[in-house]
Amino acid sequence: MKHWELFLAPYKQAVDELKIKLKGMRTQFEMDGVHSPIEFVTGRVKPIASILDKANQKGIPLDRLESEMQDIAGLRMMCQFVDDIKPVVEMLRKRNDFEIVEERDYISHKKPSGYRSYHLVIQYPVQTIDGEKKILMEIQIRTLAMNFWATIEHSLNYKYRGQFPEEIKMRLKRAAEAAFQLDEEMSQIREEIQEAQVFFSKKKEIHNESKKKS
Repeated sequence: MKHWELFLAPYKQAVDELKIKLKGMRTQFEMDGVHSPIEFVTGRVKPIASILDKANQKGIPLDRLESEMQDIAGLRMMCQFVDDIKPVVEMLRKRNDFEIVEERDYISHKKPSGYRSYHLVIQYPVQTIDGEKKILMEIQIRTLAMNFWATIEHSLNYKYRGQFPEEIKMRLKRAAEAAFQLDEEMSQIREEIQEAQVFFSKKKEIHNESKKKS
């Protein structure tokens, strides 16, 4: 277990650091009083059991995990609208605190299962007491609807070990299309949604100020 703690420590550090940095992007939009394309950011390091399971499935030797497993550390950036994803990707491309080594557009080119998301594989430099260590990690950018579908599909995948019954497979595909249709519909009334959110936010501020004075 001690070996795994040492191995995963840089990945945990990378997730913690990048979560703060990427959440900071959202804060900057809020301070400017404009719509943030970033709804929220989450991150995780794969559990040891999941790492071993994937290594076994992909035929990755344990001594090559660092170079061949790209998602030991991962972050997800959630967006309200599909149209928000591209600006977020562009902002990430302009950053100089990590290097993008691969991009996968599963939104324009969805997976056969119906899965949609935008993936960036990055190389992130972690500063350790032994010097700089560059690690691979994955950033997924998706809408809330895409994330809901992906979370359900991921849970079912563990249950069926990737061998979905045909009926479940078809229902998942229909659900994926329904989720994307929801995103498309929300994009059509984007301006109305944002105006309502601004109105609600201002009303909440007024209410809070009134409570402070009373």
